[in-house]
Order: sequence, then structure tokens, then C-alpha cells
Amino acid sequence: MTTRQLDFDACYLAVSARDSRFDGRFYTAVTTTGIYCRPICPARTPSRSNVRFYRHAAAAEAAGFRPCRRCRPELSPGDPGWDVRADLVGRALRLIDDGVADESGVAGLARRLHVTERHLHRLFAAELGTGPLAVARTRRLLLAKQLLTETALPITDVAFAAGFGSVRQFNAAMKESYGFAPGELRRASGPVQGTQGPVALTTGLTLRLGHREPYDAQAVLRFLAARAIPSVEAVCRSGPDVTAYTRAVPGGSITLRPAAGHVRLTVRTTEAHLLSRLVARCRRLLDLDADPGAVREILGATSLAPLVAARPGLRVPGAYDGFELAVRAVVGQQISVAGARTLLGRIAARAALPAGTGAVEPGRVPLLFPTADGLAAADLDGLGLTTRRVATIRALAEAVASGAIDLDGAGDPGDTVARLLEIPGIGPWTAGYIALRALRDPDAWPDGDLVLRRTMERLGIAADETERWRPWRAYAALHLWSHAATT
Repeated sequence: MTTRQLDFDACYLAVSARDSRFDGRFYTAVTTTGIYCRPICPARTPSRSNVRFYRHAAAAEAAGFRPCRRCRPELSPGDPGWDVRADLVGRALRLIDDGVADESGVAGLARRLHVTERHLHRLFAAELGTGPLAVARTRRLLLAKQLLTETALPITDVAFAAGFGSVRQFNAAMKESYGFAPGELRRASGPVQGTQGPVALTTGLTLRLGHREPYDAQAVLRFLAARAIPSVEAVCRSGPDVTAYTRAVPGGSITLRPAAGHVRLTVRTTEAHLLSRLVARCRRLLDLDADPGAVREILGATSLAPLVAARPGLRVPGAYDGFELAVRAVVGQQISVAGARTLLGRIAARAALPAGTGAVEPGRVPLLFPTADGLAAADLDGLGLTTRRVATIRALAEAVASGAIDLDGAGDPGDTVARLLEIPGIGPWTAGYIALRALRDPDAWPDGDLVLRRTMERLGIAADETERWRPWRAYAALHLWSHAATT
């Protein structure tokens, strides 16, 4: 639904009920206070005549409203509707989250999407009620607000970590949009619990990543743990549970830990300006913006109902980096998960770059997965890969390095899959798996997957029933894979 299509009565009913299903789908602005809130805000429900509804936080801020300090809009999960639609605005929002607008401006954002700035602004105005520049600015401000509230990171570091070009710019933006300076918010928030003094990103900064309930964090973390690439990723366990997942990132590492009602992200990096990108990629990796209620509504009315009832919080593990996931898919063709993990570890040892010094836990995750440029030029002989597999990896790397294929959000999923299928050695299963995890297509289906076919046969599910699972076939695949792994 667009900004013009927001149903006032439905939104007001959701706010009155504090319905968590709508958290992140719209924001409530109160004209008498000048504040905008999440639908779940515990404050007294305002009078109907005093509220306005906005599809995006940026639209509320552009209209002059400030974020609520009680319900904290910066902790809202994202709107899952954009992944379902996969249209140009949805892809642009993903690139903005990835920091493209901060690095290249709206002109660079439009170039990545192969449209004009004017057309992009027109679409944003129609869908969200404000332009892409305002969306990027609001994203920076909300991240800064979270850093000021949850951490003891010095204000100067907060400015650069949130993506502002200078402290002066940061102070001016906070005063203009929120009516107070960063230092005032820091003082109003009080001391951060468990913090003895100022912290630095190089020594470890922890943020909360919100999600909708139910959320099966262990299922996602175990999936990632089984596929962890040596020296690039590492996991900590307590019995069968994964207590922490760590991976190398530019300048250091990130660690994800499940917690009550959220996931704790700890960042250690010398590249402070990448913080917003790291947050966005971790959200995609763990599928934190999904709407389990919408998935349950469709899949729960099919033959998958018993599986959905047993695992209502199951999510689709995403990818930190689209190219890395595509290489994983190619290497994993027709071999076991353990076998693929071994080969990927050899590729990383041969062609990876160091993650950085001083920011990574010693001996844990010292290597960054190779870039497309690096892997295109790497010598992959003698690693146990077939000649054909090496040729496929090199062709894929060259296509991504040249920009012919974009696996990080700019391309239409259907067009990207079609381009992947043009590469010798990439078939429907591989392209479908890449779409499912890297492109975040909730309707992707890895056609020809042997485990899926056998599990469906064992459960008495006809092959043509997959059509009834749209637009959530990716979640159907996860339910079937999970069922096969536990029976």
C-alpha cells in the first residue's frame, strides 16, 4: 500500500490495540505534541482528530514531527512489504540502508538503479510522501539517536558512525529535526548500564536489533553455524544452542547474540563510517524484518500447516554479502554442506584479504571473504574444485566485478536470476538459492532441490501445490528443509 492508500480507520484501530503486527509498517504522528510513534507505543492513545499516519519515519520527520523517546522508532523492524514487491522503491530503500546515498548522493543512488533522479524522487514522493534524500537523512538521525541512547560512544564518533560528514552538520541536523542537541539527548538518557566510560568501535560497541515475534533465533544461527567458513566466520555454542555468531567485516568483526525480544550486535571495527551498513546487513542476514503473521496466514492454510504451527518463528537466513553467497551456492552444488564449507575455507585461505588489525578477536576471524575483483584474478587450482566449477566461479566474479550482475540489492530479482542463468554452470537450483538468500526474494524456490522433493513426497504434498505457497515459497522451503533435518 502507498502513502495515499493508508487506511485511517485500520491504522487507528491498530494503534488503539497496540498491535505489534503493524510495528514498522506505519508511524503515528500526534499534532498536539509534535511527536511520532510506533503503533505499539505504550502512551495513551491520542484522539482521532489529533493523529496523522505516515508510511515511513522520514515522511513524519519531513512533516515536522520528532521521534518518541518512549517507544523509540529507531528500534522498529523494517517493513517487509518492500521485499515482497521488489519494486524500484523497495530496492532503493535497501541501497539507502546500505549507505549508497551517503557515499554517492541521490545521483549515485539513481545511477545504481538505472533511472533518473527526477523519476526516483517522483516515485518516493508517491509511495512514501518524501524524497530519498530525506529518507537517508532520517536513517542517519535515527541511528545516531540509538547510539546516543544505548552507548557511551563519544558524540564526535557518533556523528561519523551514523554517516554525517562533520560534527557541525550532525549538531545542526539534530537541532533542526529534533529540537535538541546530541549532548542534551545523551544527558537525558542517563548513563548506559554496564558502561564504565567512553567506548570505541575498535574495542566493541553493542546495539539492539529488534524483530517481530515469534522469532526462532536458534534455527537461523544453527543454519549459519553449519555453513561457517573457517577464518571468515566462527560460532560459540552452549550445548546444542549457538550463543554467538562472529564474522569478519572490513576493519574488524561483528558478533550476533540472541537475547530476549531482540538480537545483540557487537561491532569491532576501525571503519566507523560503515556502522549503518553493518546494521542493515546484519538485519538481512538474520531476516529480522520478516512478518511471521503474514507468512502464517498463507502457509498455515495449506498442507504445510502442521510444520508452520510447529515452527511459527522460522525465518529465511540471508546473506551478509550477495557475491559471497553466490560463490557459496556454486561451490555447494551437488556436495554436502560440510564438503562445501571445506572448499570455501580453502578459497578464503588462498584469496581472502585480512579483516584488519587491532579490531578482531585474535585467532577468530582474521579473513574477509574475497571480493569479486579478487576472486576473478585468483588462482583456484589445487583446491579440490573441478575445472568447470572454477570456470563458473570466475565467470560469476567477472560479471559481478563489471557490474553486469548486481547481487546487493539494486537489480530486479527476476532480471538478476535471468542473468545468473546465462553463466555456464549456474542452473535453476543455484539461481533460486541465490535469489532466496542474497536477493531476499520471499517467493524464491530452489527448483530441483532433492531434499525438498523427497520431503514433499514423504509428506504427501503434490508438486503443483507450491503455487499455493506464493508469495512465501522461500519460507515454505525453509520449513521443509527444517523438517527434513529433524526427522
